Amino acid sequence: MGNSPVLFIGHGAPTFALEPGDLGPLLEELGARLAGAAAVLVVSPHWQTAQLRVMASVAPETIHDFGGLAPELYELDCPAPGHPEFAAQTAQMLIAAGFEVALDERRGLDHGAGVPLRYLFPRADVPIFQLSMPYALDPAGAVRLGSALVPLREHGVVIAGSGSLTHNLGEFRGPVADNAAYVSEFLDWVRRAVLANATAELVNYRRLAPRAVRAHPSVEHFLPLLVALGAVGEGEKAQVIDGGICYGMLSMESYVWGD
Repeated sequence: MGNSPVLFIGHGAPTFALEPGDLGPLLEELGARLAGAAAVLVVSPHWQTAQLRVMASVAPETIHDFGGLAPELYELDCPAPGHPEFAAQTAQMLIAAGFEVALDERRGLDHGAGVPLRYLFPRADVPIFQLSMPYALDPAGAVRLGSALVPLREHGVVIAGSGSLTHNLGEFRGPVADNAAYVSEFLDWVRRAVLANATAELVNYRRLAPRAVRAHPSVEHFLPLLVALGAVGEGEKAQVIDGGICYGMLSMESYVWGD
């Protein structure tokens, strides 16, 4: 698959693994169209490091990086293989772009990668490897990071940012709560900007978007969207995957470019 797609996936809470909601079936449909992918590179907010690290594990373990949830979640596994060769290639590519990078041969898959990939590739037959997010990464740096990953697309590697368009867990209210008005307001602004390829506005979302700080008290779950945007080619238009809103405050909105 040359010029492979770029994804942004709203991975929601770890319970997404057991509660597919609106997004799960849509990811399954998308995964069927990505069956020829050579590998998937995932950037998730649940792997943050001092400097960039690329997962080079041959058979990455599943990391259950959460607590206090249903026991069944801790029994779930994502048995997809890694891809050390693409990991090494990615590291060299990033070094050439001026980033400090190290390979990590022990890192497993966090839930930001493992949970949505369960729906995209339920047979776990597509290799997965991850790229960490530096603690100091900012929106402009996230776009630059994505831009450095573009050559991977020519080798059939799908680039996937996994995050959340809204992520204020301090307002978690349970599954029966009505969607908060600010969530839809922020989501509508982001969707319009994504469809308009307005990357500069999205980089400045905390200043320009309505209710941005309430939607994201911290930035890490929004940055994967900007990494994805950096990997998108000129003229490529986003397709919206409307995954709905979970628990009244977690947007599952996702996007695909180049599919």
